Amino acid sequence: MSIRRFSPARALFLVIVVAGALIAGGCGSNSSTAAKSTTAAPSTSASATSGPRAPASVTVAVSDMKFSPAAVTIKAGDTVAWKFDDTVPHAVQGIGDVALGINSPIMRQGEWSHTFTVPGTYRYLCPLHPDMKGTITVE
Repeated sequence: MSIRRFSPARALFLVIVVAGALIAGGCGSNSSTAAKSTTAAPSTSASATSGPRAPASVTVAVSDMKFSPAAVTIKAGDTVAWKFDDTVPHAVQGIGDVALGINSPIMRQGEWSHTFTVPGTYRYLCPLHPDMKGTITVE
């Protein structure tokens, strides 16, 4: 087996190319990672279980023919849980295109939840009792 030798000029050139690639790759990935983590963290960490702020959960009581509280303000990534406790059945159904994903089963007792990942205002009602209305504002 023979060992291949490089000329000093060729070896120096190879060292410079490799060092340049390491420096450029290291600097590029560190700065882009830092930029991504500082700019993307608020939107992605809100939905992740780890990060600077843990997602919160808010409970809305569904009883006595009303949602209580009827208006809730949360952060993106937070969860709203509707706790059903009434003698008549109720459900939670979103109003309008933005709230299409809000659609609970009909329940008398129990809990149903929805995690809000996109900021906006979400209106909902009980489809069995249309006078029962609520609003979730996601910041």
